[in-house]
Amino acid sequence: MPFTIIRNDITTMRVDAIVNAADSSLQGSGGVDGAVHRAAGPELLEACRALGGCPVGEARLTLAYRLPSRWVIHTAGPKWLDGQHGEPDQLAACYRSSLALAEAQGCESVAFPLISAGTFGFPPETALQIALDSIQNFLEHCDMTVYLVVFDRSVYQISVQRFSDIAAYIDDHYVGVHLSRNADPRLRSAPTEAQPSLPSDVPSDSWQDLLSIFSKRPDPPCAQSISDLSELLDCLDESFSQMLLRKIDERGMTDAQCYKRANIDRKLFSKIRSLPHYKPSKPTALAFAVSLELSLEETQELLKKAGFALSHSSKFDVIVEYFIIRGCYDIFEINEALFAFDQHLLGG
Repeated sequence: MPFTIIRNDITTMRVDAIVNAADSSLQGSGGVDGAVHRAAGPELLEACRALGGCPVGEARLTLAYRLPSRWVIHTAGPKWLDGQHGEPDQLAACYRSSLALAEAQGCESVAFPLISAGTFGFPPETALQIALDSIQNFLEHCDMTVYLVVFDRSVYQISVQRFSDIAAYIDDHYVGVHLSRNADPRLRSAPTEAQPSLPSDVPSDSWQDLLSIFSKRPDPPCAQSISDLSELLDCLDESFSQMLLRKIDERGMTDAQCYKRANIDRKLFSKIRSLPHYKPSKPTALAFAVSLELSLEETQELLKKAGFALSHSSKFDVIVEYFIIRGCYDIFEINEALFAFDQHLLGG
């Protein structure tokens, strides 16, 4: 997946490069900076001293030493004053400089912390939005896997209003919520489909009687019109891949525009294009529905081609539906909400 938000310790990430949120001295202070230096060992501090510091908004490169990554990209984040002293632009520059350095180094994967959102005092929601915008802009013209690593959920939050709106929508539509509140256990244990039963007058070991019963059943319409299974298989509906490619053409989009907006890796899209009967995962199928800005009905149709459906018994489905019916097709914003509610993210 080109971009994903995960909860982890950035010093354990097995990627080409991790980004260290440092101060301009690069001397290993507190927060993420201190954790990176402790995990990398004293060699990292010696390498940083040789760099002679780093201006705010710029980035510098060292080896990762004892870390599982290959490189550490050090960027000096701004300290929050009041937002009126260029802090947002400086923070965006941290992401741009780090990503440019990773690209120049040939990195295929890079992991970021939420820069300046800890001891530097940036409001978490502002810091997160700048991170998302900066990474999204970069991925529009470059293929790289980018992780935003959140160690402490307290520094991560979507807007209170957005969270409340989604929570209310889940409360109204999520089947699990209502079942858990219902005191009648019969509603939770009732079968969803009637179970077939044999006629009471037919002995279980009477094969001839059973054959006689079933032989008297009328043939289903499909058997009357198509007797050969091979003919039936020749009448398969349009596949997921075929519908996806048709929708891309109908929208006048390029392949790259579609898979980038879907947060899908180019290699995965190439596989989908080359295999007419490729079966994607549900998050992948929904990511393409979001990329193509499909209506709820069209989304259900695309999911059906892949063997899935949106269900009000799934919190994941309800959250994605919330955004689709409101015409909100920013996959970063959707994934932000999915992360906040501890759900899988959209994408490959």
